[in-house]
Amino acid sequence: MTPEADDRIPGRPERTASDSSGALPPTANAYARTYTSGPFTVVEISGEIDLATADFLSGHLDAATSRPGPDVLVDLRRVEFFDCSGLRALCRADARARERGGRLRLVSDTPRFHRLLRASNLLHRFPPLARIPGPSE
Repeated sequence: MTPEADDRIPGRPERTASDSSGALPPTANAYARTYTSGPFTVVEISGEIDLATADFLSGHLDAATSRPGPDVLVDLRRVEFFDCSGLRALCRADARARERGGRLRLVSDTPRFHRLLRASNLLHRFPPLARIPGPSE
């Protein structure tokens, strides 16, 4: 699926630089963008993530977890709606990160998302961080 010009988040720069593996990150779209912050690969999610939009998230998560030892932060602070399709994408990406000797953590400061994790019995797997940690954290 090739993103169209109107799929991009207005005012956000697109990432075109490759990472250390030489792979280009997925293009920013209306639902996800990927960038680095210190040692972390941050996948920032926004809007509504459901069956129709979860593939946009999955593309970014697949790229972020594709190299050995990934340290991925999924920033969910701008998400308005998140259903089981998004949870499935997170669980798959977490498994990929662990297989490669890395980790995937969530950043969320909203009680609504914490309730979703608790109701789906995933709070122990994804204890959310309230903010993106500094490089030494």
